Amino acid sequence: MESGDAIVGYRIWGVDNVVYGPVELPALVNWIRDERVTADTWVFSEHAGTWQKAAAVPELHLFFRQPSGAAASSGPSPEAFGPLIPGIKPGALRRVRILADMTDQQLGRFAQMMEVLSVRQWTEVVKQGTPGDAMYLILEGEMRVRLMIGDKESTLATLGAGEFFGEIALFDRGARSADVVANKDTVLLKISAATFERIVRESPDLATPFLFAIGRTLAARIRADDKRYRDSVVFARAARPS
Repeated sequence: MESGDAIVGYRIWGVDNVVYGPVELPALVNWIRDERVTADTWVFSEHAGTWQKAAAVPELHLFFRQPSGAAASSGPSPEAFGPLIPGIKPGALRRVRILADMTDQQLGRFAQMMEVLSVRQWTEVVKQGTPGDAMYLILEGEMRVRLMIGDKESTLATLGAGEFFGEIALFDRGARSADVVANKDTVLLKISAATFERIVRESPDLATPFLFAIGRTLAARIRADDKRYRDSVVFARAARPS
């Protein structure tokens, strides 16, 4: 296959300042039809190696009514725009599973209400027994949930990018049930209980998909815990002398 026949990829600069892709032309056309990509959306063509507004990309001319060249690239390039919140790399928010059901617009608004934390390895982010006042989303790195019984540590779970912890604090602000410590340098998004209460009150369209996603995850965790408990009971009964 000659280089001119190679599949061309495209990257799209979303309204939330997140870069999506690469995607192939058929997927990009579907995004145009769904109005996720408009004439003024910045698109990067891997073949041309440049950013242009969608209406100025030769392959996309027929999908927009503007005459050829009318929407040609002008003004600042996408690289000139800052991230939604300092410290977040483009596309990192989409790695967090409980944000997956949000639209680009909802995600952009939600991100503005979160705080980025860069955590060094071995830092204790949550301490057992202290009042809970926030939940955390893991963008990069790894955390472990532990219980200290006497001087011995029991690891309850290891959490990676895309997972979250501390969510119960959004509902009751009760005492933390375990420690959460960084296994490596980690980037977190922090959502305070006070901020979330404001989101629920002022922006229910943001709170609803977020709460549903938390609920689904908690349900999956409960089912997994039930299975572990059931398996441990079966094992204990099998090991008991008859």
